[in-house]
Amino acid sequence: MLRFGIAILLVSYSSIFNLFAQGIDPSQLSDEQLRKGMILMEVPEVGDEDPQGWVEKYNGLRVTDVLDALQAIGIQNITMMDHSIRPLWMDESDQVEHRIYGVAITYQYLPTNKPATGRLPYKEFRSWHGEWYGQTAPELFKRIIRPGNVVVIDAHGIENTGFIGSNNALGWKSRGMSGVVTNGCARDIDEVILERIPVYSVCQGGGTRPGRIEAGAINIPVSVGGVLVRPGDFVVADGDGVVVVPREHIDIVHEIAWDIATGDKESRSKLYEKMEMQPDATIK
Repeated sequence: MLRFGIAILLVSYSSIFNLFAQGIDPSQLSDEQLRKGMILMEVPEVGDEDPQGWVEKYNGLRVTDVLDALQAIGIQNITMMDHSIRPLWMDESDQVEHRIYGVAITYQYLPTNKPATGRLPYKEFRSWHGEWYGQTAPELFKRIIRPGNVVVIDAHGIENTGFIGSNNALGWKSRGMSGVVTNGCARDIDEVILERIPVYSVCQGGGTRPGRIEAGAINIPVSVGGVLVRPGDFVVADGDGVVVVPREHIDIVHEIAWDIATGDKESRSKLYEKMEMQPDATIK
């Protein structure tokens, strides 16, 4: 059932992208097209370029540098996620390994309206549990993770489910994922912290997916922390929170942010010297 639903979504999304590319007014869509479902927002096409290239360019910038650069180009107060989305852990060394830089892959989960299974013999429960993971709430996004991607999960405020755990997140990291951002919960957090997987979430804990959630869509515009995140947008996260750089502004924001960061480093370097403080990576 899910595979059929995903096929319909993919056909509809592809159709609307083609309509925008041809300059067709969405108001001219047929009733039949509307009934099938469409994305009405114009979304920049995501190319096949290596995400790691942008990670290398942004690496070392702070959220504040990027936020100020966005303000400098007229985008203010609309790209910073709500402060309820916080890092699970923070590296107190000058390596700041909890920071995230990466190109967004988006995924949407929705609450299920399917009844829970009730009590089953354990063997039957395991079969039902596995089928739900494989068919109803699969992690299709893991197939397209590349080094330099950030997984952004729209959980729609669901707090009874752990969307990220120590096992699946480690699998995503093995594919090169830079980190995870969600407006839902992460679980197994003691292990996630030990595994040094950067995770930014609203809450901790929660049960498994079966009987709770279903996969809704992949690589569509989502709202996380009150911010629009589209596939291909650039995400930066650190102790100050999570900021999203719209794809069409990645280049100019990178240039301005480094100018801001360089000025800050020079100013603080002088203060370090004046106060006889040991230099660290934040001013180099």
